[in-house]
Amino acid sequence: MPKYFIDTFGCQMNFHDAERMAGLLEADGYTPARDERGADVVVVNTCSVRERAVDKLYSRLGEVRQAVADRPTKPVIVVAGCVAQQEGNRLFARDASIDVVVGTQRLKDLPSLVGAAAGGRVGVIDISPHDDLSFPLGFIKRSDPVRAWVTIIEGCNEFCAFCVVPRTRGQERMRPTRDILADVESAVAGGRREIQLLGQIVNHYRAPDDGGCDFAELLRKVSAVPGVLRVRFASPHPRHVNARMIHAVASLPQVCKHLHLPVQSGSDRMLAAMRRRHTRADYLALVDRLRAAVPGIALSTDLIVGFPGETEADFAATLDLIRAVRFHAIYSFKYSPRPGTLAIKRMPDDVPEGEKARRILALQRLQAEIQMEWHERAVSTETDVLVDTLSRRRTSEVAGRTSGNTVVNFPGAASLIGRLVRVRITQAAPNSLRGVLADVPAPEARVAVPC
Repeated sequence: MPKYFIDTFGCQMNFHDAERMAGLLEADGYTPARDERGADVVVVNTCSVRERAVDKLYSRLGEVRQAVADRPTKPVIVVAGCVAQQEGNRLFARDASIDVVVGTQRLKDLPSLVGAAAGGRVGVIDISPHDDLSFPLGFIKRSDPVRAWVTIIEGCNEFCAFCVVPRTRGQERMRPTRDILADVESAVAGGRREIQLLGQIVNHYRAPDDGGCDFAELLRKVSAVPGVLRVRFASPHPRHVNARMIHAVASLPQVCKHLHLPVQSGSDRMLAAMRRRHTRADYLALVDRLRAAVPGIALSTDLIVGFPGETEADFAATLDLIRAVRFHAIYSFKYSPRPGTLAIKRMPDDVPEGEKARRILALQRLQAEIQMEWHERAVSTETDVLVDTLSRRRTSEVAGRTSGNTVVNFPGAASLIGRLVRVRITQAAPNSLRGVLADVPAPEARVAVPC
């Protein structure tokens, strides 16, 4: 049988797209290959959010060409994802090894596009922005045994100055609630216990088939599906977090007490330049509301350093915001100009690369101190952990995540994978925790906080 190999870069939505492409190819008669050497179809599923995305693609394509150079026939090489949508026909002009370019909104056409290339057609491309949001149920090959990604929104209408996503994923489109719940039910039937709802602005959801279903109501509906132990979502926009959503997070046991809430900067001047449409005070007030409604909620965020025009005072405001909020985790990036964005059109990339590097290291050092303090506070507490994998370091251990999204490693058998267990935390590390199973809570254990 013909074989396929998919190599994916980028966000959770990209990895879920890879699951959908795998399902489509397997329905078309393909089986998975270990790597590109044994594949008849090689898909490079790209991301264009960070710097040098196109260069990374061509570097990877060079590795593929080298790996298959001694084969009598080369595989069909497909470029998919955001770089495919962004660059289109320009990809063929720069690399003749590419056979197919398929955009973010045409994934359902992948088997027919591959078939056309295998039949001898040259330069097969489909990056049409007109997408049918429906997707055949059962055509997803889920890669994780415990969690399932479910897309609820495609595209984005925010147009932040730094972000290429509206140009690569298109305008915001909502999936019908019935399709989302069918995906969830299918995932649970396949053994998945955690559902992760995905969307560029996930909390902007409004059901096209149910006028009364906003994001908070969708959380309730997903949580009510029998067999769902946990619900997560990414990524909400701060300005769309409302009282109904906060109440849903606080009151639904299945919804994890963790919120990834991208802020990008602690400076009002930078927030305005980025077109974030919220202020520092707005964000801090929201943090206060969340912590009042959901005691112990774990907060994480995204931050950009070196955005055009960022001064030392602007950067100091970001450090001050980190100290004020005390995030449980952050994802930090040096600004890089992205094609077609407002920033690249109107704003010079005027912060030197060395200064960007200095700032991001200072930011990460501060966060490391705060994160370690959170982890040390968790020692001697007990918390529920959804076991999702064997430990990377010890075959006698398993690992899982707390409700607050912190990794915990502890001794246990593989049979625990997929189970929600009680763990007593015994040791803190910079990026994870260690513990032991706690079948009976220890008398001295403190009340656990999400960590």
